[in-house]
Amino acid sequence: MAKSVDEFNKKRLRSSNITVVISIALVLFLLGLMGLILINAQKYSDYIKEQLVVNAYFDENYDAKDSVKIAKMEAEVLKEMQTLAPVKKATYISRDMAAKEAKKSMGIDSDALFEENIFPSSIEVALKPEYVDPAKIDEAIKAIKAVPGIIDVKNDSTLMVDVYNNLSRILKWILGFSILFLVLAVVLINNSIRLKIFSKRFIIKTMQLVGAKRRFILKPFIIEAVVLGAIGSVIGLLVLFGVWYYFTSQIGSAFVQDNQQYFWLVLLVFGVGIFITVLSTVIATWRFLRSNVDDLYYS
Repeated sequence: MAKSVDEFNKKRLRSSNITVVISIALVLFLLGLMGLILINAQKYSDYIKEQLVVNAYFDENYDAKDSVKIAKMEAEVLKEMQTLAPVKKATYISRDMAAKEAKKSMGIDSDALFEENIFPSSIEVALKPEYVDPAKIDEAIKAIKAVPGIIDVKNDSTLMVDVYNNLSRILKWILGFSILFLVLAVVLINNSIRLKIFSKRFIIKTMQLVGAKRRFILKPFIIEAVVLGAIGSVIGLLVLFGVWYYFTSQIGSAFVQDNQQYFWLVLLVFGVGIFITVLSTVIATWRFLRSNVDDLYYS
C-alpha cells in the first residue's frame, strides 16, 4: 500500500515538473520571439533609413581641358565626404553615369537628345540611421554643403521625416508588445510555480514544525527551481531558434543577422527564465513558511 502511494506521489511530482517546464518553455519561446522581432525590426529600420540618400552636386560647368584637374579635385572631395560624421556611405556618380541613369529613367536608348554630358557629376550620400531624424537632418545637410567643391545639395527632407516618424511608430508598438509579453511571462511562470509549491505546502509546514530552519527548507526548492528554469529556458530557446531558422530560410536574406545581439538575447531569455522561477519559488515558499497551520486549508 505504501509503495503504491509513493509511486503515485512520484508520478504526480514528475507530472508537476513537466507541466512547469513546458509552461516556462512556452512562455520564454513567445518572449524570445518578440525579442527577435524587435531586433530585426530595428535592423530593418536602419536599413530603410540608409536607402534615403542625399545628392551632393559638383559644378555643372565642365571644361574638357581641365578634366584631369577636375577628376583629382572630385576624388579629394569624395574622400573628405566619407570622413564626415553623418555619412554612412558616399558613392561617386560621374557625368557619364548620370547621363545613363537619366536615359534609363526617361526610357530613351538613343543619344540624340544628349549630344554631350549635360548632367553634373555628384556624390550620392547615404546618411547614418541616427541622422535620419527631423532634429538632425539639417545638421547633416549643412555639413555636406560645407565641403569645398560641392555646389548644391538636394534631398527630400519631407520623405525622410515621414519615413522616420512611421518607423518610430512601428518600433514603439513592437517595444510595447515586447514589454507586455515580459509581464505575461512573469505572471504565467509565477502561477505555474505557485501551483507546484501549493501542492507541497503541508510538507513545508511539517519540516518547519519539526525544527528545520527556513534557509534549510528553501534550499532544495531553490535548487529545483534553477534546474527547472534552466531546462525550460533551453527547450524554449531550441524551439525558438529552430522556428526562426526555418522561417528565415524560407524568406531568404530579408532579415539582417546579428550574432552579437542574438547572443545577448539568449542570455536575457535564459536569465529571465531562471530568475523568475527562483523568485516565484522563494515568494511562494516563504508565504507558507509564514502562515499558520490552519491557514494551509484555506490558501
